[in-house]
Amino acid sequence: MQVSVKPEISYLGKLLEASCKGVSPTVPPEFPLDANMAAWLEQIRARAATWVRELALPTKRDEEWRFTDLSPMMKLDFQAPAPVNLDALNIAPFVLPEATDSRLVFVNGVFAPKLSSLTGLTNQVFVGNLGQLPPQYQGKIRDYLAQQLGSQEIFTALNTAGLTDAAVVWLPKNQVAPKPIHLLFITTQTEVPILTQHRCLVVAEGGSSATIVEHCVTAEVICPEAPTSLPYLTNTVTEIWVGENAEINHTRLQRDAGAAFHIGKTAIAQAQNSHYTCNAIHLGARLSRHNLEVSQMSAATETNLYGLVFIGNEQETDTHSAITLNHPHGVTKQLYKCIVDDKAHSVFNGKVYVSQTAQLTNASQLNRNLLLSSGGRVDTKPQLEIIADNVQCSHGATVSQLDDDEVFYLQSRGLSQEVSRNLLIDAFAVEIINKLPLSSLQHILKQCVACKF
Repeated sequence: MQVSVKPEISYLGKLLEASCKGVSPTVPPEFPLDANMAAWLEQIRARAATWVRELALPTKRDEEWRFTDLSPMMKLDFQAPAPVNLDALNIAPFVLPEATDSRLVFVNGVFAPKLSSLTGLTNQVFVGNLGQLPPQYQGKIRDYLAQQLGSQEIFTALNTAGLTDAAVVWLPKNQVAPKPIHLLFITTQTEVPILTQHRCLVVAEGGSSATIVEHCVTAEVICPEAPTSLPYLTNTVTEIWVGENAEINHTRLQRDAGAAFHIGKTAIAQAQNSHYTCNAIHLGARLSRHNLEVSQMSAATETNLYGLVFIGNEQETDTHSAITLNHPHGVTKQLYKCIVDDKAHSVFNGKVYVSQTAQLTNASQLNRNLLLSSGGRVDTKPQLEIIADNVQCSHGATVSQLDDDEVFYLQSRGLSQEVSRNLLIDAFAVEIINKLPLSSLQHILKQCVACKF
């Protein structure tokens, strides 16, 4: 008797095969891994591959995915990427002026030392790949890499199954990175759709501080809406450990090509008195999903999550955030904004869990959405689950269009209708854009908003 296999299970097997095919050539020969680390990574990969074989791709029947349809992605047969060489001209449009000598580049998941420039960082701050990891960190990395909660989530496990290298930022105790650290992850386009997987690990020991920009782009495609883009799948995982009294300002900018699919996970663990800020910007990809998970490991943490999405045509963007508070005196603030045009679709699901032991918590969550067309769609679900009784918590969501009275008021001051609408759109987006720590990023995104809408 022949047993039928669900399409999402068989398709996941193909993705796992493509993920594992990319294992052997990933590490550049000039940066070989330590033998003990290579053996340990092999164990991590094997365990993750076992998890993948026991799972299936999520469908709209799954509660966490009921608003996001992966079936367009499943029509494509993704392959492992072939080795590719880019030069300085290829990455020139993506170089940030504030981080020209503090930049780490990966191309199709492979470290590109010739495109990286790290002369602007002090010797105490390590930024590099696994093969460059100093001996004093090689024994410690097992406590951090692939150790965050949620490692068995299907796309996270798929990323780990193909893990041989990673971008690593390691901040020793009381060290401050003198410049913003730019982690540039580039995916190339080919006639055959490829699966590219990026991995990033940030360890901020006690009292350290850094500004980090995680940047996902497509080679030779400056604008995500370029009409000549080809499909590919990017699957990224970023793990961030924020030690006691440490501070990380993290900007995550997703600018994949318009035909791409992007799945991302950001997992954060915060120790006592630590500060973490995330600025998540999404404007590319045909379909993108970002899982943002924050775990409070001790008391008196501060977490700020800001997000901005601007999408059009038939783009779909899904953000799922989860903040787990298990200790007292935690402060969290979340503001997520989305601008939806044409037939685009935005999804927001934010969860804040406050346990009985998390007394004196102060948590706020707000999702604001701006619909620019009647064909756009927004699904929003902010959630609070509170067990503690001595807390200040709030959450809310709004979905609105441009106010006709506000447009009329600006027109009465001599502005055209188009200029009036653009001013209101800019005002909606600028609250998040101005929180970005780099002025060059602010300028880029303001241009993108003006161009898109």
